[in-house]
Amino acid sequence: MLFKNLKFRNCLEIKNYKLKIIILFLFSILCLSIYTIFISKSKVMNHNMIFGVSFNQEYAREMDLDEKKVFESILYDWNFKYIRLSAQWDLIENVKGEYDFEELDYFMDEAGSRDVKVTLALGRKTPRWPECHLPDWAKEKDYEVYRQDLLKYIEIVVERYKNHPALEFWQVENEPFLRFGNCAPLPKKDLKEEVELVKKLDEEHQVIVTDSGELSLWMRTAQAGDLFGTTMYKVVWNKYIKYFNYDWLPSSWYNFRLKMNKRAVEDSYVVELQAEPWMSGGSAVSTPLSEQFKSMDLERLKKNIGYAKETGMARSYLWGAEWWYFLNEKDREVGGEFLEYVKLLKKE
Repeated sequence: MLFKNLKFRNCLEIKNYKLKIIILFLFSILCLSIYTIFISKSKVMNHNMIFGVSFNQEYAREMDLDEKKVFESILYDWNFKYIRLSAQWDLIENVKGEYDFEELDYFMDEAGSRDVKVTLALGRKTPRWPECHLPDWAKEKDYEVYRQDLLKYIEIVVERYKNHPALEFWQVENEPFLRFGNCAPLPKKDLKEEVELVKKLDEEHQVIVTDSGELSLWMRTAQAGDLFGTTMYKVVWNKYIKYFNYDWLPSSWYNFRLKMNKRAVEDSYVVELQAEPWMSGGSAVSTPLSEQFKSMDLERLKKNIGYAKETGMARSYLWGAEWWYFLNEKDREVGGEFLEYVKLLKKE
């Protein structure tokens, strides 16, 4: 009987979640239609948008790349001046109570030596799959149990890097309320606690909080930090509908949500601008390039960049540097074209 009750309860939770998604989608379409028809008069084009890049060493290793060579290419060959890194919990505190900063120190110091400014993400949920990067020892505990360990790790990271010359912003969590990845959305009060902790420990650097550009109205995130960051994916894939693009979504939809949540465009960034394929299964190593090009090629990259400029935001962080390096290793001609275009983007 208990098993049946639990099964019934789980079914109800799934149905309620699907209902919320449907309601959110319909409400979004309604708001979008009203804004597009009655409010939006023109695009807020920013021809001087600055482009930074995100980097994740684990993702580079997954593609059998030397993570340091990829990072050095970002700094020395492609000349990016803004980069987003992660103080990934499972890499820093792999053993409970023991903190290993050797790798992150290297990336921060290299960035600092080139006057490159870093947005440093920290928390339970940070960029790249599987989203939640818990140490193995924390996975064995309930969230309420390891919560204090999480706060301790955040405190130690902030204390270590708050005076680092490369640090520009803190990013607290990554899309904290989005149901995507291997852990449940963060309670709103807990995000508030983490943001307040970071700001208490470091009064000099601003905090950015991020959200999905396609699956959220930003009502809980737009005002959660000093700055706001959105993702921007144009071609995605899932097992139900296969490839799906958001080309039908006008760039004014981003501006509408900023205005709706009273967040200035000057304080908002595209923190993940799609510049790599959305894999239809497996990894970049196991997926043929012909399949990868269905969701990302040079023309799609140019289109995505043009779309981002239409939002009027000041800065976009490209998502895919590791893949560009991988592509250049696999196909010098195509990869070379990608990199030549990337090198010409405005970086500062």
